[in-house]
Amino acid sequence: MEPDVISFRNIHKRRRTKTIGPIDMSIPSGYIVALVGPNGSGKSTLLNMIMQTVFPDEGEISWFGQAYPDGLPVSVRQQIGFVPEQLSLEEKNLTVDEAAAFRSIWYDNWDGYLFDELLSRFDVPRGVRLTKMSKGERRKFEIAAAMAPRPKLLILDEPSSGLDPFAWKLMIEQLHKCMRTADTSILLSTHIVDEIRRLADYVVLMHHGKQLGMVEKDSLLDNWKECWVAQDAAILQDLPGIVSSRQESAGTISFITTECLEVERILHSAGIGFIQTRSLELDEVLGLWIDGYSPAGMRK
Repeated sequence: MEPDVISFRNIHKRRRTKTIGPIDMSIPSGYIVALVGPNGSGKSTLLNMIMQTVFPDEGEISWFGQAYPDGLPVSVRQQIGFVPEQLSLEEKNLTVDEAAAFRSIWYDNWDGYLFDELLSRFDVPRGVRLTKMSKGERRKFEIAAAMAPRPKLLILDEPSSGLDPFAWKLMIEQLHKCMRTADTSILLSTHIVDEIRRLADYVVLMHHGKQLGMVEKDSLLDNWKECWVAQDAAILQDLPGIVSSRQESAGTISFITTECLEVERILHSAGIGFIQTRSLELDEVLGLWIDGYSPAGMRK
């Protein structure tokens, strides 16, 4: 079994107005993990700690099973592609080709053919200086440049920021293609619900600098449901994960549960079926999770 691509162990980072941590989390190899949470919850700080542009005050981070307290060696950095939330100022006066030539020096596996293909698909102008590009054009260049070295770990901080719907769809397609054809893991920070739905294998929720947990996205969506049954409220005492309930009519109740699959099993064994169910929207799920209702099957 391959080691986790990234592991956080008892990580703390103290800022002027808030503290990030404790963070204990492992990013499994070969999956797409979405880091979600409100603005200011610590998502970008975590990603920057992976890149060692920010350092934790306590705890240990491991990359591909190994800690590097004295700094990431070049051989490890070459395995990581990064699209930061705030774009680099160092290349602003370079053209696309000049910036690509500069980056290719640092990556032994730089694939110029892939880079050219992505620029063409994203319709990025070649002769324009990066500082003269629109935010969306610059974002598309950054995504192409991060994917060109065919990294083992691709880190994307709000990758769709500035992208129009057509470019966003292309980005989704390229990330799926990357997962199918390369030995890549992806960690992305995002506020876009549809991005989580289409891409993520796992969801990590951050709030006020705390990691509230990590869970499989499909489990999250399969288990958080509103259910209707022809019973009275007394039956809720025997059911797990109940968030709220409502008397719909005489002999019929509805309830929201975080463990629908287990609830269905219990009811089925008692000869009781659902009248109907409704899957909660992902933003509803995340809101309830922040409120303290933990998902079933949460990974520590």
